[in-house]
Amino acid sequence: MATTTPDPRGAYFPRLAAERLDIALCRASAAVSRAAEAHAGREGLGVGQQLVLQMLDDTGPCSQQTLSEELRIDRSVMVGVCDDLERAGHIRRERNPRDRRSYAVTITASGRRRLAAARESIPAFLDDTFHALTAGERAQLGALLAKILHDGAPRPA
Repeated sequence: MATTTPDPRGAYFPRLAAERLDIALCRASAAVSRAAEAHAGREGLGVGQQLVLQMLDDTGPCSQQTLSEELRIDRSVMVGVCDDLERAGHIRRERNPRDRRSYAVTITASGRRRLAAARESIPAFLDDTFHALTAGERAQLGALLAKILHDGAPRPA
């Protein structure tokens, strides 16, 4: 068996990524996720907290289950996210009048102010994170990822 020496110029991983889109997407996702969490932490809200506030601001009150499903955040994690946001006064949880078994989660005025402040820094963060892509490539990447997430979920084996 022949042994090859890794290319010191870093040429192996780009070739692997081109051959294995799953690996490339996992690595890119992990890198962007770390950057997003670090950025959100500097802003004083975690990514999940920002997503919850954004959805509530965009769509209005809904259940924690709906937040969990729509934002693809595990239900047990969502409880902690909502607990933290409620303690900070950014959301309010009240019994859902249509279904007393669930809570309707509502963004508060404090949550709207906090979200607005966090949103101000997002364009610069995205520009920095995706600096290697042109505006057109960023739009194309967004469209492709949306397609994968919506239509192209992996089929069961």
